[in-house]
Parts: sequence; structure tokens; C-alpha cells
Amino acid sequence: MSLSTNIMTALKTAMKSKDTVALTALRAVKSAILLAQTESGAKEELTEEQELKILQKQVKQRKDSAAIFLEQGREDLATPELEEAKVISQFLPEAMSEEEVGKLVEDAIAKTGAQGMKDMGKVMGIVNQAVAGRADGKTVSTIVKNKLS
Repeated sequence: MSLSTNIMTALKTAMKSKDTVALTALRAVKSAILLAQTESGAKEELTEEQELKILQKQVKQRKDSAAIFLEQGREDLATPELEEAKVISQFLPEAMSEEEVGKLVEDAIAKTGAQGMKDMGKVMGIVNQAVAGRADGKTVSTIVKNKLS
């Protein structure tokens, strides 16, 4: 079963249970997926990797919004954003630990023969392909910087 099918099923369940937080989050995800499908102009389904990127973007947007709201002392606005991020996150694969990402970074450095920060792009490209949506780009970037410096 594809990711968009799972989201539609969860959307129907949220409608029946009148779960407004889940409903709002899942409608936003559905909308983002539909926009991505029509953007390409093709009638084809999105690949699972593309769907995962959309989900990650949705979660990141909500977490960023919540951080801004908390910074401004608006916990009343931050709470729903974090709850929506939690709902969307349940469709993402299990996140990799920093140790696992560190090991992938070390392998990529050995593979490319990276010497310093000038080779960060090469290492990032290899690691991002290996991670495939199971780790945040910011985390990967931080680990790569630490290993190369």
C-alpha cells in the first residue's frame, strides 16, 4: 500500500473520530501531495521517495513554526503545530540515530577521499542518498562538518 493510500485511510479515520488536529495535518499533507503530482504535469503517481520528502517538509514547517511561536511566547499557537508534526511523523520511516549517520559519513569520507571542508558537497551527496529520508539534513550536515574539520 502506498504512502498516499495510507494517508487517505488515516484521513477517513480522523474524519470519523472528529480528530481535528489529525484532520488538519492530513489534509495539508494530501494537498501537498496533490500539488506535487500536478506540478510535474504528469498523471503518474509520485515515487515513495518524493512522498517522503513532502512529509519531511511538512513536519519541518510545523516544527519551525512552533519554534517561532515559542520564541514569541505563544504556546497556544505552538502546541497545535507540534501535535500536527507528530501526526505527520507517524508516516515517516524510523529515524536513524546520530551514530548510524556518523558511520555512513565516515564511510563516505573514506570512499571519496575527502580531505577537508572543500569536499563537503561530495560527502553530503553520498550520505543523503544513503540516508534516504531517515535523517534530517541539518543533522547530517552537522556530523559531516564535525568529521571533516
